[in-house]
Order: sequence, then C-alpha cells, then structure tokens
Amino acid sequence: MSKQAHWETVYREKCEDELSWHQEAPAVSIELLELAGLQDGVSVIDIGAGTSRITDALLTRGIGDITVLDMSEAAIEATRARLGEAGSGVTWIVGDVTRWEPARQYDIWHDRAVFHFLVTPEDRAAYIARLTRSLPSGGHAVIATFALDGPEKCSGLPVIRYAPQTLADTLGAGFELIAERQHSHQTPWGSTQAFQYSLFRKT
Repeated sequence: MSKQAHWETVYREKCEDELSWHQEAPAVSIELLELAGLQDGVSVIDIGAGTSRITDALLTRGIGDITVLDMSEAAIEATRARLGEAGSGVTWIVGDVTRWEPARQYDIWHDRAVFHFLVTPEDRAAYIARLTRSLPSGGHAVIATFALDGPEKCSGLPVIRYAPQTLADTLGAGFELIAERQHSHQTPWGSTQAFQYSLFRKT
C-alpha cells in the first residue's frame, strides 16, 4: 500500500477518538508559534495537518493567511466540513510534502508528527529541500516528532525518534534551534506518548 493510500484509509475508516495523535487543543504548537512571531499578517503552512485543530486555533487568533497540506483528501474534507464558512479563506492542498512543489514562501512552517515518518535519507532530503524553499531567511519552523523515549511505530508504520539537537543536526546548518519543549501527549484512550517540539529559525 502506498503512503497516500495508507493515510486515506486511516482517515476514511477511523473516528478522531480512534486516532492516537488526536488532541483537542494544540497548546504546545501555539506556544512555539507565538514565539515565532504569530500575529496578524503572518502566513502559516501546516504540514500533514490531518484533522488537527491547529487551523481552528490560528483562525481564532485572526490569522488570515493559512495553508493546509495533507496527503489524505479525506482528512482535508473533514477539516473543511468542521470549519465551514470560517475556513473559506484557507488554502487547501492534497499532496505529499516530499513531492509537493511550493509555489510561494511562508513566514512559519508547522509540522506536528510528519517528519518522524520519513525513515529514508531520500525522503528526509526531499522534505528539507521543500522546507528550505518555503521559508525566507529569518522564517521559522515548528517541528514536533516522537522523542527519544517515544513510540517506535505509529499507525503501524516505523518512525525515527529525535531529540531537539539530533533534529537540528538532521536539518543542517541552514536552521538554528532556538527553543524546545518536551511534551507528554495523552492519547484519546489515556496512554502517554513522549514528543519533542523544536522551534527553528532559517539562517
């Protein structure tokens, strides 16, 4: 099964309370986005958004330039339906971040739990290339992955776990680590998953 087919199946067949990564309030993401300068007039792209509430939170804060990218059309359809008219100004992209060709730049790149699925050097290089092209100098990226003591798999797929510094080393010299947070995510059924959130500035 292709990556896209896998995630399409997940989002078409499962409810949100069956998704281990579901969270009602993306508090850590918002904290780091605010450190990155989140304010009216700033553009944000959310990578691998799924059905997350990050777009809801951004709209509540008056952010008008939001782009959402996910390889699952079902996930994007569900988020658009949930937001209704409030999401009419959002740009929606169905695509794989490792193959997508950005047509513009953004002030802030947000990714909660996509990068750790990239287990081949080729996919990681493709992601970093698109991250680099999508941010201007001084732009920011918030990237969250499983921490070193987090799960070894998610949704049946292998992942690579990171500490903030190992993630910084992987992204390379073009990105400066400026803040980090450790977070214990509670799944809908009450188990705990260790995440790390890192904020980078493009140098």
